[in-house]
Amino acid sequence: MHENEIGTLILDAAFQVHKELGPGLLESTYETCISYEASQMGLLIETQLPLPVIYKEVNLDCGYRIDIRAEKKVIVEIKAVEKLNDVHLAQLLTYMKLSGCKLGYLINFNVKFLKEGIKRVVLGDLSS
Repeated sequence: MHENEIGTLILDAAFQVHKELGPGLLESTYETCISYEASQMGLLIETQLPLPVIYKEVNLDCGYRIDIRAEKKVIVEIKAVEKLNDVHLAQLLTYMKLSGCKLGYLINFNVKFLKEGIKRVVLGDLSS
């Protein structure tokens, strides 16, 4: 499945969860619910995936965890904050670079309209 197709399903799951639960809950709740919805759509979902840092050719476990990785191709970072800021975007970009994923979503559920809380990030070319 192509990254864009996976992303569409992830966003469908996110909209379903936000419609059902609304803002105001913990990030872990949204993560669990999106994972459930995406799994029901047939996606392979991994949550709280350890992400080592490779330093001088050594894998070091520094405690980084990807919230959701779908089909081993798309990263989703879940937030429930007043406002997304640059450090949230930097976190997603770093996770994408370290994992080799080309497509990522930063989704903030603490908004009235979910479309206002979504940032789509592409590294490289998704045409292949």
